[in-house]
Amino acid sequence: MAVVGRVARPHGLRGQVVIDVETDFPGERFRPGVEVFVRQAADVRPVTITSVRFQRERPIIGLEGVATIESAEKLAGAELRVPVDRLAPLPEGTYYRHDLVGCRVEGAGGSLIGVVVEVEGDAGSSRLVVDAPGGVVLVPLAAAICRTIDPVRKRIVVDPPAGLLDLNVRP
Repeated sequence: MAVVGRVARPHGLRGQVVIDVETDFPGERFRPGVEVFVRQAADVRPVTITSVRFQRERPIIGLEGVATIESAEKLAGAELRVPVDRLAPLPEGTYYRHDLVGCRVEGAGGSLIGVVVEVEGDAGSSRLVVDAPGGVVLVPLAAAICRTIDPVRKRIVVDPPAGLLDLNVRP
């Protein structure tokens, strides 16, 4: 399943929750009648969205079976997921975050830099968070740097400017 949002906090007294969006298609993903899967720790359960309104581009949603602020508070931090087969096809050269996580990142000469553990940012300024031997390295997800992206083979070849990898190391 792919994460499409996270419950940030309750909103109001009737069980609605504010969502931190993790999809490029919030208008499609968050609509009344749409089924999402709520994941909290090891528990994953389906739930239907009953109401939606957007406030400052963030959805505030109602969920079936969540009618009080107390029940909404229990959802704080939960992931909202959908099965991968329900995702819209993307244009050439664009990728879902979950497709990139787990990819090996290699230098142009074939040397292993590390493995992608997360993708930060939005479509305009995304960064690969790479677990490398010297710490976590941030690699801009830009065509000038990421020369080959092959999510099927779980491989990304990068050709970063001199010093970029050393500059972006987080111990």
